[in-house]
Amino acid sequence: MKIVTIIGARPQFVKAAALSREFAKHNSIEEVLVHTGQHFEANMSEVFFEEMEIPKPKYNLGINSLSHGAMTGRMLEEIEKVIIAEQPDILLVYGDTNSTLAGAIAAKKLLIKVAHVEAGLRSFNMDMPEEVNRILTDRVSDFLFCPTQTAIDNLQKEGYENLNCQVINTGDVMQDAALFYAEKSEEKSTIIEDINQKKFILATLHRADNTDDKYKLKEIVEALNYIHAEVCPVVLPLHPRTKAKLNLFGIDLKVKLIDPVGYFDMIELLKNCELVMTDSGGLQKEAYFFKKNCVTMREQTEWLELIETKINVLVGSDRDLIIKGTKEMLKTKSDFSKNLYGNGNATKNIAEVLLSKIN
Repeated sequence: MKIVTIIGARPQFVKAAALSREFAKHNSIEEVLVHTGQHFEANMSEVFFEEMEIPKPKYNLGINSLSHGAMTGRMLEEIEKVIIAEQPDILLVYGDTNSTLAGAIAAKKLLIKVAHVEAGLRSFNMDMPEEVNRILTDRVSDFLFCPTQTAIDNLQKEGYENLNCQVINTGDVMQDAALFYAEKSEEKSTIIEDINQKKFILATLHRADNTDDKYKLKEIVEALNYIHAEVCPVVLPLHPRTKAKLNLFGIDLKVKLIDPVGYFDMIELLKNCELVMTDSGGLQKEAYFFKKNCVTMREQTEWLELIETKINVLVGSDRDLIIKGTKEMLKTKSDFSKNLYGNGNATKNIAEVLLSKIN
């Protein structure tokens, strides 16, 4: 069985590493990795393949720095060429990026079965490009691998039991990766020594909804600056897009800024921080995996179970709400004993399903 896997952004590299490791255990599975180029800086892309000890992609399409329409269109065109050349049994996509949608559409048009890892997630905000990508990808997928019961419930409400597809709760591939690589990160990373901060909050800020809006970005930065100065030091790996927008708008971010980090560095930052502040989808879950409370600088999240268990709080881009939420979550002792994302067997479950359904 040949599987073409489409990846384009950091969280997808991590998930692909975990699932590729499982695929490699099966002689009957041949996997072809395709990197769309969505994250193209060396320290945000190539380092991940080196760290994860997985083969570098057979194809690197080099598509980036374009509008949503142009990027998705170019990816669709180039992925179609790969599919025609490779003739896979399955095309596998992760999450909710433009790469995900382009891969799913290209495969479906060529009558190739589509497997969607992280299917069924919903933020219920159609203004988010990621939400559009999720919904459209789910609709054309043959295998919908859901990370949580919430995702299963979402698809049931949308009538997926009436469609010709398989909906399966496999658990979360990201948790598989976190458990595996957490054992390796301490020996491979020096980031904690490098930042020289005994107590710190880990923050990330990159979502276009926040960075492209001058008012929102200013509010978030003012909150981060206050928290860093008055509450607890903030360490923030600075995304290139965020850096460009800060310069464009003339906004001064006065926290401890570091370069974008690889996965092992991120794990060590997660292990050692007091709290996570982010507008990322994946990092909300990773915070949970490493038993850290999270303040999410968005209006909605696809990880509703984290909100329901009060391990995560939504604060949007409002300065005062961010500060208030951060202070409260720093004092909150949360219960991380509930198994929200499976038991670390997601990759095994996915491989078994694909082998049983295709053979």
